[in-house]
Amino acid sequence: MDFFQPLMIMVSGPYRSGTQDDPAKIEENLRLLEEVALQIYRKGHMPVLGEWHALPLIKRAGSREIGDELFTEFFHPAALRLLEKCDAVLRIGGASHGADEIVRTAQEYGKIIFLHPDDVPEAFALATC
Repeated sequence: MDFFQPLMIMVSGPYRSGTQDDPAKIEENLRLLEEVALQIYRKGHMPVLGEWHALPLIKRAGSREIGDELFTEFFHPAALRLLEKCDAVLRIGGASHGADEIVRTAQEYGKIIFLHPDDVPEAFALATC
């Protein structure tokens, strides 16, 4: 088995898409993204989600509901800023305009694109302190 240098991999997929902004459905989408992030971490990589960075900013800025002006100001722009620091994107799930935008931008940046968690190779182990 080949091992690769650890990568910072953005896991991107539906968050609001297909939910009609139902909080329970959005939470389920986030849970799925985080489950995949855990798989990626266990392969030796550092997973990130744009949501992990955007949602606290949105809350602190005073957003009152999903999709309001403050939500829109931060949600996708924060993910795109984070993407600049990532080595790769793992696109999961179904239809999502935002996740598709992340993939298009990642391609423009020359990032690695994975389309399934199984496509992500194991990383070699780094020495720990």
